Amino acid sequence: MRKPGSMKGLEDLGRVRLSRNFFFRDFLHSEIADFYRIPNIPEDPDLAIEAGRRLCEELLEPLEATFGRLHIRSGYRSPDVNRFGNENKLNCSTNAATSAHHIWDVRDFDGCMGAAVCIAVPWMIDRYRDESDWQRLAWWIHDHLPYASLCFFPKLWAFNIQWHERPKRIIHSYVSPRGILTKPGMANWEGDHGAFYEGFPKLMR
Repeated sequence: MRKPGSMKGLEDLGRVRLSRNFFFRDFLHSEIADFYRIPNIPEDPDLAIEAGRRLCEELLEPLEATFGRLHIRSGYRSPDVNRFGNENKLNCSTNAATSAHHIWDVRDFDGCMGAAVCIAVPWMIDRYRDESDWQRLAWWIHDHLPYASLCFFPKLWAFNIQWHERPKRIIHSYVSPRGILTKPGMANWEGDHGAFYEGFPKLMR
């Protein structure tokens, strides 16, 4: 698919079905793009679609099947949108760091494909209150899904979840306790963490 050069082309891209419940249009909304009028359109739609399908099929579909409807906060970002967000301190990292993450249509330094989305899980918001409760969901995902990285934020316990060809399986947080929850080599990385998420639903696919 060529980069859309018209509204009709963008409509066609939005209609691309990435998985059972997700279409590309679900991931195109951006407050930065809307407010500052920067087109949020992939340069390489085919790569963005391929990476987005893996993200949706392997991570978002099982999450939605298990916990119910997900709230998408930030999905795909074009290089122009992300660069503007970074340069203007709008909570965007550099394009180099965001490639194969929120920038789905650019491979990373190693030539690998990846995609990320920031989501919130209403099921969690309705049931838990303590600031540190985000760890319950983090450990559930760690034990059940092939994520590449997770990063949790304070508002709504929203978090970035990434699919990547070479997953590092690192969990970061800006919520207390801040920092790295786990990564390969840490003592808590392996094993069953079921005690953290007792009462959670069983994985559905």
